[in-house]
Amino acid sequence: MTGCHHKKVRVARRTSPPPVTRDPRTSAGNYPPVRPVPGLGTGQSQEPQPDYGDKVYSTEVGMSSWYGPPYHNRNAANGLPYDQNAMTAAHRTLPMGTVVRVTNLQTNQSAVVKITDRGPFVQGRVLDLSMAAAKATGVYRAGVAKVRIDVLQQTANAAVSGKWCVQVGAFTEEKNSLKLKDQMQRRYHTAKVIEFPGPTGHWVRINPAVMDKAHATEVADGIHPNEPNAQAYLVRLD
Repeated sequence: MTGCHHKKVRVARRTSPPPVTRDPRTSAGNYPPVRPVPGLGTGQSQEPQPDYGDKVYSTEVGMSSWYGPPYHNRNAANGLPYDQNAMTAAHRTLPMGTVVRVTNLQTNQSAVVKITDRGPFVQGRVLDLSMAAAKATGVYRAGVAKVRIDVLQQTANAAVSGKWCVQVGAFTEEKNSLKLKDQMQRRYHTAKVIEFPGPTGHWVRINPAVMDKAHATEVADGIHPNEPNAQAYLVRLD
């Protein structure tokens, strides 16, 4: 990628918090209290999880992190405010509204969550849990853990090809995102390159002329930035 060889670009990313030794509700910021979830010694869940049966549509294994403050109450990719106390998660490619069971492979703790956001845009990770879901699965204190993701319920649009794009990075400084946008626009004349403030910084996204998975994959495979944090990620929009 032109321009990346001369100056290292600072990129924002959701980093996993260090293990906590105190209740974050007692620290500065006065974050909203966490709803009780099973297995934490704080009572039963206020919203019992429905029974989705034994059918599993697909399974994925990978590393999961979690995100809470300062993303709480900011709009997620589904257009609604992100609630760190709800049982939700961010995934790059599963359709919005997909219901999955997340199992911590080290502790065998599991929880059922709904996909409501996109991410994580960090190399080597496949899922970002809400704070409540991280506590229910034992990922909260560890920060990052290996998990199994079982799809229990698919949305109506899961069977169709969907709308796809390529996200290149989330930058801490707007000028760096605008610089990358200009580079990508010169390279992909038939694509729509957009830059906008996202939940984790300034995002640069390439929308192929034909927004199916095959064309988006072709674009993603051709991007090789030197900046390790500015990876090209295939992202489903719907």
